[in-house]
Amino acid sequence: MSAFGRTCLLAATVVLAAAPAKAGDSRIVTQGLAETVTQSLFACAPNPPRNFRASPVGRITARDGTVLIVPADVAYAAGAKLADLYNDCSGATPGHFADVKLDSVPVVEIDRDGDVITGTIIGDNYFELYVNGRLVGVDAVPYTPFNSAVVRFRVKRPYTIALKLVDWEERLGLGMETNPRGGNWYAGDGGAIARFSDGTVTDASWKAQTFYIAPLASPDDVIENGNVHDTSKLGRVYPAAKLPGCRDRCFAVHYPIPAGWAAPGFDDSSWPSAVEFTNEDVGVDHLPAFTRYPEAFAGARWIWSSNLVLDNLVLARKTVR
Repeated sequence: MSAFGRTCLLAATVVLAAAPAKAGDSRIVTQGLAETVTQSLFACAPNPPRNFRASPVGRITARDGTVLIVPADVAYAAGAKLADLYNDCSGATPGHFADVKLDSVPVVEIDRDGDVITGTIIGDNYFELYVNGRLVGVDAVPYTPFNSAVVRFRVKRPYTIALKLVDWEERLGLGMETNPRGGNWYAGDGGAIARFSDGTVTDASWKAQTFYIAPLASPDDVIENGNVHDTSKLGRVYPAAKLPGCRDRCFAVHYPIPAGWAAPGFDDSSWPSAVEFTNEDVGVDHLPAFTRYPEAFAGARWIWSSNLVLDNLVLARKTVR
């Protein structure tokens, strides 16, 4: 990331983290394209596959003057990249899960007297993993090609595991991609799945809240029912989800990210439960980063907030007891 991009990210963090967000905090509305501040966080070099897509970062000013980073203010530049399970860019493409050398994956120590937990994670498109509020690592590939990761950490129960999940975009600030299947105005969809060696899996027992919703024909398309940001009337998965025709004039609705959201003491009781989605919903049946290793994700479910298509930044949490 350029120095200019890092400066912008820091500025946006100051604006959004000035005070803890509470249930009922006002929405933040933006319209139109963001200014690109970083062309791509990642280069799949030297010979990127045809499905490689750059991961740009943008800056946009809301109606109320709030400066936001889109699709999200992430720790990719500073965070440790998690070890590969499958990654076309690094050349890590084992034929079987048994071929993965788990002992070579470094152990991040959260509690010196804890147990070592091994996890396998996929984020569509990007994730950051936090344990007890500490950033353990970040997804090695922010956008595509589709990859999967392995992590090991030492912790004792109870502990809190948290994920920052981002559905990336090229139409910055609009929640839309450039996709051959859907042309230059296509809203991708998200999804995350994880399984850990202590039996913890992603499922509806997690909490998941959305903080960036787009594209929208009107901000009024988001209905706030308590702490639920509801867009179900627009369709939650493809093909039911229908995109507005506003293109570069579309709106987005954002919410302030609460301070300490990944920490064990954070109160997520008002957050909605995560929603489970099928392989078909997420569109992963043909992706070897997932399908090649069924035992690595056995029992886990794809999760997201309530709208797989329109929700672009989702925070998810689970306390393991």
